[in-house]
Amino acid sequence: MRCAKQATYHITEVLPEERFEEVHLCEDCAKKYLSQPHKKPAPAKPVDVREPGEEVLAGPTCGKCGLSYLEFRNHGRFGCAHDYDAFKGELLPLLESIHGEVRHVGKTPRRLPRTQSDQVELTALRRRLQQLVTEENYEEAARVRDRIRELENG
Repeated sequence: MRCAKQATYHITEVLPEERFEEVHLCEDCAKKYLSQPHKKPAPAKPVDVREPGEEVLAGPTCGKCGLSYLEFRNHGRFGCAHDYDAFKGELLPLLESIHGEVRHVGKTPRRLPRTQSDQVELTALRRRLQQLVTEENYEEAARVRDRIRELENG
């Protein structure tokens, strides 16, 4: 019942003598498992073990905490901060499929100028506005203020 797909169902079986067994299954395997609840799944071999001609399904493993990529995908949690580096090759395609990008650029202020030249002009205009207010040249300061607003609003 184990496969390489991401586990989306996490089932905890309550066993005799206050023991528990966790089963992590993809949607297809979970349907099979739940349709035959009287049958216990065969104990799964560790996914890191490879038989001749068999592909390694666990993926890379973190050298610091020992977490495998498959365990991360099944549980959805990292074991330590080093996992980001250990699983970088697998995370980049995953992040790109989820977010459309692999690099976080954050939000930008709505009033941020679109181009570098606008940014330079805006900085100069703000200095000029301060100078005009100091000189009490309010008519020219109003024109500069309007140009600043124009640049900020795009």
